Amino acid sequence: MVDEHNMAQDQGAADMAEELDAAQLLADELDRVRAERDELKDRFMRTLAEAENARKRGERERREAEQYGGSRLSRDLLPVYDNLRRALDVATDEQRAQAAALIEGVELTLRELTSVLTKHGVTPISPAIGDTFDPQLHQAMFEAALPGTRAGQIIQVMTEGFMLHDRLLRPATVGVSSTPAS
Repeated sequence: MVDEHNMAQDQGAADMAEELDAAQLLADELDRVRAERDELKDRFMRTLAEAENARKRGERERREAEQYGGSRLSRDLLPVYDNLRRALDVATDEQRAQAAALIEGVELTLRELTSVLTKHGVTPISPAIGDTFDPQLHQAMFEAALPGTRAGQIIQVMTEGFMLHDRLLRPATVGVSSTPAS
């Protein structure tokens, strides 16, 4: 009877050990599944963030293409603007009287070109003589000491500059005084 009792105890202990092993296996499996879930959740969140970043980048690139896509064409039209402006600037009063219709046509063409450029976000940078040189907007073509001016003042404007929305399309070309302050 003692043997049967010992065998029953041994069997109970074996059953309990099996249950503990099964419980430990289940706990290990649960830990593995939780770790896998956490890894998949992390990968999902990263993928979601990458998709959102790609969407924002695409939107920003679309806006930039819309705003600045015409910059090459605009830049190519600026010499036409410059030449029309020069033609009007060199015309004498006598030439204006003799060829009034031609001068008017050039003026109208320049106005139309200016209107089209403005419509597409191109605005002129028109420094005046005496303005302070700004390297963000102007390109110094020469420096000269000119009495009655301060160093850094614009003393001559060769060509107007242009902005495309908030970007510099072409700097204004200017001459700058190098006269030291007295």
